[in-house]
Formats: sequence, C-alpha cells, structure tokens
Amino acid sequence: MSAESLHKSAVELLETWSPPTASDASLREAMLAFLGSAPRGCLREHAPGHITASAVVFSHDGGEVLLTLHPKVGRWIQLGGHCEEADDTVSAAAFREATEESGIPDLILEPGLYGAQAHPITCSLGVPTRHLDLLFRIRAPEGAVPVRSAESTDLRWWPVDALPDDADVLLR
Repeated sequence: MSAESLHKSAVELLETWSPPTASDASLREAMLAFLGSAPRGCLREHAPGHITASAVVFSHDGGEVLLTLHPKVGRWIQLGGHCEEADDTVSAAAFREATEESGIPDLILEPGLYGAQAHPITCSLGVPTRHLDLLFRIRAPEGAVPVRSAESTDLRWWPVDALPDDADVLLR
C-alpha cells in the first residue's frame, strides 16, 4: 500500500482498458502521459492534477444509479474521491469511497475500468487543479438502502433513463 502501488494500478488499468470512443482513447493516452511524469500523481498532494477514484453505483438490476448532490460541485454526480496512501489500488479507493459515501454494505466491484473523465476543480487543496477520474462500475445488493454521509448534500437512486437535468455521470 503506497503511492507506488496506486500509480502501478492506475497505469495497468489504463493500459488494459479498451476505450469505446476516440475521445476516450485520447483521454487514456493523456492520463498515461501524465502518470509517466508524475510518480505521486495518484495522491491529492500533486497540485497540478491527480488521479481520483469514482464509483458508478447501480442497483442490483441495473435500472437505477446512485448519485450524490455534491456540496462543492453543486450537481448530481457519481460517488468517489481522492486516493489515499492506505489504498492498495485505485479500484480499492473507489470501492472504499462508494462504501463510505453510500453506507451500503456488500457492494460488488465489477472488474476493469468502466470509464475515465477529467474535471477542472478547486478541491480540498484550495487551488485550481484537475481531477483525472478513473471510474468503476459497482453493483449494490437487492434492497440496498443508501445512507447519506457528511460528504453529500443529498443521496438518492435515480432511474438510468430519468436522471436530473444537472446530473454529470457517465452511463454506458
């Protein structure tokens, strides 16, 4: 568990990912180039930008997605956040964040990378930076009831075909 294992996992995820679009392929290459020049680029301390871990949490049947109304962003987004040195891999960070932010036990992390995004943001560093977001698909058990954490203004299930107008979530 270290910056090195996080970095290695991010590179492996991106190298084995088959991006579905040309713009995703371009983002993949940009993220790999970033990681090639930033050995600690998976940690929040890397002010120019850093890899973040997100979880697109679906209901057991895939008909709904769990979104948080993020207090800083002001929109409905997927769960997730910063990697920590205690996380062994980026997928472990996404799973940890999903569990902490949803309050749902027994989540199931699907293998591989679900997608990638890049967001300009002023995060907890207090300076403008970029979140280079690696997304993972996670499935909740049947009957899962989310419990809002202090990191969220609101938290709820949304039908995948009826998301709020201000939602910013990658659905494939």
